[in-house]
Amino acid sequence: MFRLLAGAFAEEPSRDYLQALRQPESLAALAEAGLNFDADFLQPELDRVEDELACEFASLLAAPGGCPPVESARLTGRYQQQPYFEVKEAYRAAGFEVHRGRFEVFDDALGVELLFVSALLDRAGHALEQGDLAARRRTEKELKRFWVQHLGRWVRGYARLVARATEHSFYREMATLLRELAEDELARLGLRVEDADGGREDVPKSEVAVLFNPDEPVCGACEFGRQRAPVF
Repeated sequence: MFRLLAGAFAEEPSRDYLQALRQPESLAALAEAGLNFDADFLQPELDRVEDELACEFASLLAAPGGCPPVESARLTGRYQQQPYFEVKEAYRAAGFEVHRGRFEVFDDALGVELLFVSALLDRAGHALEQGDLAARRRTEKELKRFWVQHLGRWVRGYARLVARATEHSFYREMATLLRELAEDELARLGLRVEDADGGREDVPKSEVAVLFNPDEPVCGACEFGRQRAPVF
């Protein structure tokens, strides 16, 4: 499910992805999960659906004024802020690295974060199969930390926003699945996390904090310098 959602939000859905999704067995499995696509996804020729979803992705998820699926943008109103650097460190610590797909992506983009969670779940499952309980506990701890510090803070509200804003049933249903899956996973892990996103349509831009570099001389000309300036 996490990989399925990553395919919807990481970039424009590819033809192969949509073709696999529209297979009768896939639609039946998704219906069991509660997804009910409208005729706009089920009936047109695949080429038309691909074009329509590419336009919807561009206007809803990629264009200025839309709803970018990026943690920094959703929580701070800016790209490449603290969440961006935190998830990069989380990936590095877990032994993962983000590689470029068809397009460049931010490390704190929704699709990347979902793939990271999926990889951790695979790792935990493999450890359980091998009887390595220590590795399983370690991986579950990483999962919990990532949900508390990142996904749990923004995906539920973001999913509600996308479900309201989209004009296509594909993104409406995918957003609904994202919200429900996030709530289920938080409950499974026994976590209570505040929804800091809140589904806001407009996210105020936070102040950009300039970090103090102890290796540079302090001039005392700015707030950080005055706080750290030596006293003679």
